[in-house]
Amino acid sequence: MHVRTPAFLFVAAALATGSVAFSAEKPAKDESTEIRTIGEPQNCITRSSIRSTDVVDDQTIDFKMNNGDIYRNRLPQKCSGLGFEQAFSYKTSTNQLCSVDIIHVLDQTAGRLDTRGACGLGQFQQIEKIPKDHSGH
Repeated sequence: MHVRTPAFLFVAAALATGSVAFSAEKPAKDESTEIRTIGEPQNCITRSSIRSTDVVDDQTIDFKMNNGDIYRNRLPQKCSGLGFEQAFSYKTSTNQLCSVDIIHVLDQTAGRLDTRGACGLGQFQQIEKIPKDHSGH
């Protein structure tokens, strides 16, 4: 049996230790939206401003911010199991999450929480998701 634990339990338990874990919401499929980039990629985002995350696939994570902005992080290499597990953790000593930081894929099997692998982050590109018009207009 594969059990998923709500992300807020991971975050609440981890905030006191300086590490954070996310179990991503199901992302809106990119096929139904057009992705538009905004500005230049950034090396860091403010950790306390992250509201939630969407794991798109083994190489792409969208970070949804408290103000509604979305920052897409395209990892330099595929991170095995990330797209399947839809959950990851990280640990930083500052209030920044940066392209030099490492995430760990979380394996939530049989009610246990284990880490599977470590993967480096890429730069954070602000994006806008625009619904595609399927009406033919």
